[in-house]
Amino acid sequence: MSSALLVGQAVGCLSVSVLLLWLFVKAVWHRGEHPPQDGHGHGVLITGCDSGFGFELAHRLDQQGFTVFAGCLRAEGPGARGLAQLCSSSLQLLQLDVTQDQDVAQSLRMVQEQLPHKGLWAVVNNAGISDWAEIEWSSVQDFQHMLDINLFGAIRTSIAFLPLVRASRGRMLFTSSIFSFFTCLNMASYSVSKRGLEAFADCLRVEMASFGVKVSIIQPGNFGRATNIIPAKTASDIWDKLDEEKKKVFNQRYIRLAHDYFNSTCRSGFQSVEPVVEAMLHAVVSPRPRCRYLLASPAERFFFSLLPLLPTSLVDSIFTLSPMYACRRELLYNT
Repeated sequence: MSSALLVGQAVGCLSVSVLLLWLFVKAVWHRGEHPPQDGHGHGVLITGCDSGFGFELAHRLDQQGFTVFAGCLRAEGPGARGLAQLCSSSLQLLQLDVTQDQDVAQSLRMVQEQLPHKGLWAVVNNAGISDWAEIEWSSVQDFQHMLDINLFGAIRTSIAFLPLVRASRGRMLFTSSIFSFFTCLNMASYSVSKRGLEAFADCLRVEMASFGVKVSIIQPGNFGRATNIIPAKTASDIWDKLDEEKKKVFNQRYIRLAHDYFNSTCRSGFQSVEPVVEAMLHAVVSPRPRCRYLLASPAERFFFSLLPLLPTSLVDSIFTLSPMYACRRELLYNT
């Protein structure tokens, strides 16, 4: 028997063994799971319920019978009032700024006092902001502000509520973004915050597996139009922040072009939050929630699935195909 044939048989046997082991581990992993068929008796904490994904998810889970603890940046704001009108009396509105230790501590006390008899089933770390700017248009404070909400806000909330979720063998969810792995112009601070968030969630998933707690990451694509998460700012707002040296590099014409391009891209995105909310619902109630939910168009999902397999130099070169990138190179230093 030739050595090549022996190697082939060995590889084949190893592959089958790995597959069988994986199936066995999955079977053991899911044994004894009892996710809620409906929400009655289970609590769910959601951050960032003032609008967008969090608002709609709170409404949907309330309809399914969960006791929803809806964390809002402004507990007396229009979003919170809208939820109170739409939802049942079991909905609990919380004043929850995830950057504030005292808000998190107060929310934890309120949840413990109002906890339904089956405990806290899930925490959905949804609160977040977005912004756009090139790195040289940004300050360290801009990065800190983004990280404090999108990354440290989720860490702060997770650490506080993990004992309750662990006791119920429940779920932890994190709203991330395609920008956690797909980099492009103008999204540095947002990408840094979401990449860090996914690293935290990945580590948490491994640690929580021993306790039967599932951790899921939601990765929305372009939902800027559906959520209104993109802050309203003009090209003049950006220009006025630049010092004289940077104004010589990034002229007003380029900044106007970048502003118009970014906003037109956002307007081309999803009009409804429904795909993301459906993914969140699946992650909360399914007996087998996914580790990651990529919510993008079919063409984008195909492209993003290939990205990890491509050399970094090739991925970077894709930007040169963008008309925006070509214009950028022409306009820099061109006063």
